[in-house]
Amino acid sequence: MRSKSFLHAEQATLAWDVPGLVAGVDEAGRGPLAGPVVAAAVILDDMRPIKGLADSKKLSPKRREALYDEIRARALCCSIAEASVEEIDRLNILHATMLAMRRAVQGLRLKPTKVLVDGNRIPPLDVLAEAIVKGDAKVPAISAASILAKVTRDRMLADLHIRHPEYGFDQHKGYGTAQHLAALRRLGPLPEHRRSFAPVAQQCRAEA
Repeated sequence: MRSKSFLHAEQATLAWDVPGLVAGVDEAGRGPLAGPVVAAAVILDDMRPIKGLADSKKLSPKRREALYDEIRARALCCSIAEASVEEIDRLNILHATMLAMRRAVQGLRLKPTKVLVDGNRIPPLDVLAEAIVKGDAKVPAISAASILAKVTRDRMLADLHIRHPEYGFDQHKGYGTAQHLAALRRLGPLPEHRRSFAPVAQQCRAEA
């Protein structure tokens, strides 16, 4: 059972501002049937602005890759972390996402005075934090985090495609498309598939 403090921390929001370093946090990969969930935390450098930051889903793959390199080069610091498939299946995807976000913040070289998280929940942290719905389109630091997380996870799925090209991970990135579901029925799940997700669980039961 999750502690009350954990659940409270997920839902906490703050209405005030504080001076100092601000980190943006976002994730990629909550919905797919395969692969880890990846989170990133970014503290941008006001003296080295980055043009074109936006919600990673609104950017082309080529533009995301270019911005990924620019963020890594220009940000004051950034951190990328993940929660594994095993952790997703054990904790559930929400709590695994919070875990990945917490790891990303803890991995920052500099400690922020405030953390801005995309969405409506925040992980338990030892710094002030605020959840911002659609923050990846509103806050540059969150946009930067969304790009780092998205590019990192897409690269992981590209590597998985090289090992298992018959599943088409280069096309669907692990999401439950018709192509992916057909491959899952035909070939069965891989260790990288999330067995707590219904389509994968159903296929596991069919093979039992």
